Amino acid sequence: QVQLVESGGGLVQPGESLRLSCEADGTDFDFNAMDWYRLPPGKERELVAGITSGGSTYYTDSVKGRFTISRGKVKNTVYLQMDALKPEDTAVYYCRGLHYSIQYWGKGTLVTVSS
Repeated sequence: QVQLVESGGGLVQPGESLRLSCEADGTDFDFNAMDWYRLPPGKERELVAGITSGGSTYYTDSVKGRFTISRGKVKNTVYLQMDALKPEDTAVYYCRGLHYSIQYWGKGTLVTVSS
């Protein structure tokens, strides 16, 4: 059974940094892409950043220049370096692995940015 586990969330002040990690267990294949989504309180889920197996990356406009997505050396591991955090970045962050048309999701990690 494939499981994605996120870690690294927490409470930080505006301007500080966090690094989220996502590791997948139970896979005998490589994900075509891995993404980070977030669900802010009272809002809809949005795609934050993504990275393909070839290394192409995507960022939503609100995080460009502040967030960096990268893949780990271990298969199906992805990181999200979040710098210059703002209160509006507060959300539950979810990792998604995509294997062709099949999606695998983690349970999320909470990021709270508040003074």
